[in-house]
Amino acid sequence: MFVMKNKPATDQPPVTINKEEITAYKFVSYDVLDDTDSRKQRRTDLEKAMLLGNNAQSKINIVFLTTEGLLSVQTTVWAATDEAILLKGGVSIPVHCIKEIRFL
Repeated sequence: MFVMKNKPATDQPPVTINKEEITAYKFVSYDVLDDTDSRKQRRTDLEKAMLLGNNAQSKINIVFLTTEGLLSVQTTVWAATDEAILLKGGVSIPVHCIKEIRFL
């Protein structure tokens, strides 16, 4: 028998958490963005966020999806790879979970 797991709700506003709390959550395994253009824009925004983080220590707001729903964190991006972003303190978020990057 095939059982389909419910996807977490993305129509609710994100819950804001502290960067140190990220490791307590489990990330979804699929890409939260449906189309190629949105994924390209996410990549561009993450690279910009990394440059701002390294050069000006500028913080951004990242909205990402976990198995418990949408979360939001205000932080500085230190590195961005194709797979994940690295935040201060060794905390990382998989790129495929990131729904939105908001520049402050």
